[in-house]
Amino acid sequence: SAVESLVKELKRASLDGDTSPILAKISAADPKTYEEVDLAEPLHSLLASGSDSNRAQVAKCIADVAKTPAQRKRFTTTTTIDLLLKFISLANQPDKIPLVTQSCRALGNICYLNDDARSIIGELKGDAVLMKLLDVALEEEQFLKVRCGVISNFILGGEEISKRALELGMMEKLEATTEAAAKRTPLPEELLLNTLPHLSILTENVPDLKFSARLNQSLVRVLGASTNADLGELCLELLHYQAEYDDVKVVLAKDGLCETIYRLLEKYKTLASSSSDARALMKSACDLIVLILTGDDSMNYLYGTPFLANMEAWLEATDVDLVTTGVLALGNFARTDSHCIDMVKRSVMAKLLAILAKNNTTSDDVNLQHALLSTLRNLVIPKVNKMAVIEAGLVEILLPMLEIHTPWVVFKLLGTLRMTVDGQEKLALELLANDKLIRQLVAWSNSTDYAGVTGESLRLMAWLVKHAYAVQRHEAAPVADHTSLACFARTEGAIESMVRMLTSQHLVMQNESLIALSILLIVFGGRNAAETSVDLEGLLVAANVGGRLAELISTRADTMTKEIVENLQALVKLLRKSDVLVKHMAQHNIDELVKSIPILVEYCTL
Repeated sequence: SAVESLVKELKRASLDGDTSPILAKISAADPKTYEEVDLAEPLHSLLASGSDSNRAQVAKCIADVAKTPAQRKRFTTTTTIDLLLKFISLANQPDKIPLVTQSCRALGNICYLNDDARSIIGELKGDAVLMKLLDVALEEEQFLKVRCGVISNFILGGEEISKRALELGMMEKLEATTEAAAKRTPLPEELLLNTLPHLSILTENVPDLKFSARLNQSLVRVLGASTNADLGELCLELLHYQAEYDDVKVVLAKDGLCETIYRLLEKYKTLASSSSDARALMKSACDLIVLILTGDDSMNYLYGTPFLANMEAWLEATDVDLVTTGVLALGNFARTDSHCIDMVKRSVMAKLLAILAKNNTTSDDVNLQHALLSTLRNLVIPKVNKMAVIEAGLVEILLPMLEIHTPWVVFKLLGTLRMTVDGQEKLALELLANDKLIRQLVAWSNSTDYAGVTGESLRLMAWLVKHAYAVQRHEAAPVADHTSLACFARTEGAIESMVRMLTSQHLVMQNESLIALSILLIVFGGRNAAETSVDLEGLLVAANVGGRLAELISTRADTMTKEIVENLQALVKLLRKSDVLVKHMAQHNIDELVKSIPILVEYCTL
C-alpha cells in the first residue's frame, strides 16, 4: 500500500541522508493517514542524529504526526521525550531557537491529554527544563506560542504537577513577566496572551491559590491598557478568581479596578452591539463589578468614590447589560440603612422605579427585572423609606408583574412586596382585598417547582394578615372594618395555605402562620358565619388544622422556642372557643401533645 511504501521510503531516505522531501510530505498529510503505521522508531532515530536543521524538521514532523491519540501513545517513550527535553534545554542559545521551537511543538502535542507522557517528563526532571523556558526573554511570536503550548499541556495534568511547578518558582516567573509587561507601552500583547493562560490553569488546579497584590495590580493595569478583547477576557477571568476572596475585593477596589472596568466598558459599549466577543467581555466585566461590590469593605469604600455616580449614570444607558449592572451595583450599595436612605433622598429610587415601570411585563428582560426587584427590596427595608416608596407608586408598578412566571423574578417580586408591607396597615388592607393578588399567591403557594416561590407566597399572605390587623393581637379596640380580611378568607385555598404553613420547614414561617391564624380567629371566631360571611370553623376543619398542629408538635417539639410555644398556646386557646373545633382537636389529641412540649415541661418542673 501507499502507506507501507512511504515507511520504506522514509527508511531508505534515512540511509541516503536526504530526508527533507519525505519529512515534508509526512508533515503535509492528514495525521489520520498514518494512524495504523508506527513512525515513532524511524523518526526517533532521525531525531537522534544529523544537523540541527534536520533535527528541527524531524521534530516538526513528530509534532504533525502526534496529533492523534494512537500516535501520541507511540511517541510516549523515555528515549524520545528525553531527547526533546535535551533540545528544549538549549533555549538560552539564540542559534538553537528553531530546534527548540519545533521540539516544544512536538513535546506539547505528545503530552496533550497524556498522563503517561507527563509522568515521564516528571521522572526525567523535565518539569525544571520547562520552567526554565519561562526565563527566556525572546519575544518571537512562534516561540511564545509553542512555549505556552508545551507548558500548558504539561501543567494541565492536575494538582500535583501544578504544585510541583509552583515549587520550581513558576509563579514568581509569571509574576515578573506580567509585571514588566504591564509597564510597557505599547503593551506586548502577544507575550501576555501566551503568559496569562498559565495563571488560569494554576488557579483551576491548585485550591485557594492567591496572587500577590503586585500581580493583581499588574492585571488591572493590563486590563485598562489592552486593546485586545481576548487579553481583556483573560485578565477579567483571573481577577474574577481572585475577587472571590473578600480581603482581595477591597484591595482591588482601592487599586481602581472598578473605575478601570467602567472606562473599559464605556470603550466597548459601541462594539458590543455588533461583536459577540465584545459582548462576552462586557458581560464578564459587569459580573466582576458586581462581585467586588458584594464585599462589605469594598462596597463601603466605593460608596465614597466617583464610582457611585458612574453606576447611577448607567441607569440612563441604552445598553441593557450596562443598565442591569448599574442597578445591581446600586442594590449592593443598598446594604446599609444609611445608604438606602441617602439613595431615596437623592432620587435614585425614583430613577429605578421609572425603569421598572417600562420593564414590568412578560416580554421584558428578566435579568433586568430581577436586578431592579433585588435593589428595590433593599431600598424599602428602612422604615423611613417605606412611605416615600409607596407614594412614588411602587405597588402600582409591581402588581402588573403578577403575570410573570419566571421563578427567580417572582421570588424577588414577592420579597419586595413583603418588605414594603411591613408596618403599613393601609397598604396591607388594600392588598388583602386584591382578589387577583391573593388568588395568584394561593396558586404559587401550591406550586412545588421552586421552593423559594412557595415560601415567599405563604409569607406574603401571612404578613398581609399580620400588618393589616396588627392591633388585633394586642386585644386593643378591634378594627371595625373586616371587609379586607373577609375577602382574603373567602378566597379559595387561602385559609388552607395558612394552615399548611404550620408545617413549613422554617421556624420563622411556622411562627408567622400561628400569628396569622390567631388573627383570623380573633376577627371571625365565635361569630356566626352569616354575620361575617366567613365560615372559618368549616374552613379550618376542611384544611385539617388539628392534623397540621399535631404534625408540627410531634416533629418540632424539641426545637421550639419560647415565642413559638406561646403563639401555639394562644392559637389553641382561640380554637377552643368553638365546639366544632374542640371536637376536631380532640380527634388529633392536641391537648396531650401540647403538654408534652419539652420547654413547657421544664417550666412546670421549676
